[in-house]
Amino acid sequence: MYTAHTDRYADMPYRRTGRSGLKLPAISLGLWHNFGPADRTVETQRAILRRAFDLGVTHFDLANNYGPPPGAAESALGEALKADFAPYRDELIISTKAGYLMWPGPYGEWGSRKYLLSSLDQSLTRMGLDYVDIFYSHRPDPETPLEETMGALHSAVQQGKALYVGISNYSAEQTREAARILGELGTPLLIHQPRYSMLDRRPEDEGLLDALDELRAGSIVFSPLEQGLLTGRYLDGIPEDSRAASDSPFLNSEAVTEDLVGRLRSLDDIAKSRGQTLAQLALAWVLRGGRVTSALVGASSPQQIEDSVGATRNLDFDAEELARIDAIVRV
Repeated sequence: MYTAHTDRYADMPYRRTGRSGLKLPAISLGLWHNFGPADRTVETQRAILRRAFDLGVTHFDLANNYGPPPGAAESALGEALKADFAPYRDELIISTKAGYLMWPGPYGEWGSRKYLLSSLDQSLTRMGLDYVDIFYSHRPDPETPLEETMGALHSAVQQGKALYVGISNYSAEQTREAARILGELGTPLLIHQPRYSMLDRRPEDEGLLDALDELRAGSIVFSPLEQGLLTGRYLDGIPEDSRAASDSPFLNSEAVTEDLVGRLRSLDDIAKSRGQTLAQLALAWVLRGGRVTSALVGASSPQQIEDSVGATRNLDFDAEELARIDAIVRV
């Protein structure tokens, strides 16, 4: 029987999500690639979740299609909740999303009311939950009126199946409009989940972070380690067992150029000067200044989550460090 560490809240910083009453840990655990697949043992998955919670990581983030196969990550979490975390449900923030392809036919993806609410019901069944803490529209639907998509999120809250709602992959303009619609319905936009890292500055460059500041909404960023590029794995090229070596649709070998490896080594030098790993530097960078509420990380071992949480010990940057990072990546 798992018993959580008594000092689990001693060191993790928690940040208020926008203007809400909800606080999120600076580091959150995403269950995208490493939960559900047959090549990941149940024991390893459970060990990661336990270690994360013992370190103060109270937020587990999912989506309906995480796996593979789709739904497997939610089912895996459901088993872990039943086996280990049932006594701690009220200490956990569990989120899920709907928007990408989940089942065949015209009602299995995008942003219709039919799809979103059906998907949420299926997600709750897989996880064995009565409600999730945050339910997201995973991507904007170019053909469904935004009023319908936001209305479905509002209904999820009214039905008691979600406490808060968020959006992911929406532009700044779409975010403002979504927040307006939700505000008129009486369900505030809690949070946005964009992709953001030292190597991917679109939330800065396209005004999304400014929009979230104006709306007083929170943000939780995915891929802050840029699919593993901003870790120590690629400092000497492409390891045989890496994601890039497998030519994953999310990272392929052609992306790991000599120029990129050189820039990664320069960033690693900065990390070492700060007493951090490259991954810790990358996480600290997205969390700098408090504009980002939380950084989502994946983990394939308890040691990886330990390394990620270690980033919170030094989140401050001086102007010279920030200028050096920009000089390396802004090319």
